[in-house]
Amino acid sequence: MDGRIGDISPPGRLADPADGISLEELALAARNHGLPLEALRYDLTPPGLHYVLIHYDIPAARADDWRLTVGGRVRTPLTLDIETLRSFPAVTHRVTMECAGNGRARLTPRPVSQPWLVEAVGTAEWTGVPLRLLLAEAGVEPDAVEAVFSGADHGVERGVEQDYQRSLPLTVAAGSDPYPEVLVAYGMNGGPMPPQHGHPLRLVVPGWYGMAHVKWLREITLTDTPFTGFQQAVAYRYRQEADDPGEPVTRISPRALMIPPGFPDFMSRTRVVRPGRVLLEGRAWSGYAPVTTVEVSTDGGRSWSAATLASPDEHGWAWRQWQASWTAAPGSHVLSARATDAEGNTQPLAQPWNRGGFGNNLVQQISVLCPQDG
Repeated sequence: MDGRIGDISPPGRLADPADGISLEELALAARNHGLPLEALRYDLTPPGLHYVLIHYDIPAARADDWRLTVGGRVRTPLTLDIETLRSFPAVTHRVTMECAGNGRARLTPRPVSQPWLVEAVGTAEWTGVPLRLLLAEAGVEPDAVEAVFSGADHGVERGVEQDYQRSLPLTVAAGSDPYPEVLVAYGMNGGPMPPQHGHPLRLVVPGWYGMAHVKWLREITLTDTPFTGFQQAVAYRYRQEADDPGEPVTRISPRALMIPPGFPDFMSRTRVVRPGRVLLEGRAWSGYAPVTTVEVSTDGGRSWSAATLASPDEHGWAWRQWQASWTAAPGSHVLSARATDAEGNTQPLAQPWNRGGFGNNLVQQISVLCPQDG
């Protein structure tokens, strides 16, 4: 090595067919964690069980000296401390958040990165200030087209030194109809924001994958041109080839997850159930439209039957519970669930592959053994 950043930060790549999970990927998996699937039973995910993805480091952030600036194409630039932000009218929204890379480790060939299976999800109640109020206070100039959000986490990715930054079109950032209200949040599930979830401030963008929910938020900049930073123009894109400009990753594709029934083998996680009636249950969500149907298969996807979906409630951007009854017979079984939303988006039975491993909402599969001896 000759001392260049590029020597320690290689470009993205695909794993060779014979490659196992690398030590670097294991290090990422140790820092980040998914939702234990049995925690799907909670309407609200406890903060310590909610999925976590940290791109770089958790900043050493203190609420008493934190400042959020709002600038760029605005008439009145703002510098706001936490006390001032709390003086704005507060709202609380229940939102299901999912990592864009959820399911990546199940792809073939496998993109080398955080090796998610299906657990990178959680649902929380976020309390904070509607972003539209801050934009109104600052006075957005007519030529502004995007809002750029900068976090305090700093690192290197594919040779690029950077703060974590993402942008939203102004119509989305302002919560203009039909888009939901975006929050600058300082609370989670009725308590303070935990450090790993963005303390003291984070963005919450209902319906969008987690990369848009910028943590440790310290700066909002209105721009008159689209943002072309790394996380926007390079990282989170649907690409088939390395030189493909790709399409941006935005809203969450529909997904249903099942609470694994019975009890597990320690290593294989194969489930064991007794013969007879078994209640199958889980959660389903979509960032495009309300989930309207959940189907369950108990024979590896050869046949499907409708599950009972909980009635809609006021939490339009949070997951919904579903249930189905299954009569388990001795033998081996593969259980699955799939969701369809009101716009007709449904989960595929074949992997939706791309080089980044984003948006892979392939149906979940759970191996179950119902022993002969009961």
